[in-house]
Amino acid sequence: MAEERTGSLSGLTEKEAKEFHGIFITSFIIFTVVAIIAHFLVWQWRPWLVGGSKTAMLDGAAAAMHHVAQYATVLLT
Repeated sequence: MAEERTGSLSGLTEKEAKEFHGIFITSFIIFTVVAIIAHFLVWQWRPWLVGGSKTAMLDGAAAAMHHVAQYATVLLT
C-alpha cells in the first residue's frame, strides 16, 4: 500500500523537497546568468539609455507614440 505522507503541504518528503530545491536553485542560477549575458550583449549592440554620443532607443519610441497620437486624433475628430 502507498506510504502515508504527512506534515507537508506539497506532499513531498524532506528528501524529495531538498532534491527539488537543489534543481530549482541550479536552474534559476543558470537562467539568471544567461539573462545577464543576453542583456549585456544587447546593451553592447544597442544601448537603451542615453549615454555619450549614442542615442537612446527610447527616442524612436517617442517618435512612434507621436505618430500614433496624431493618427488617433484624426480618427476621433
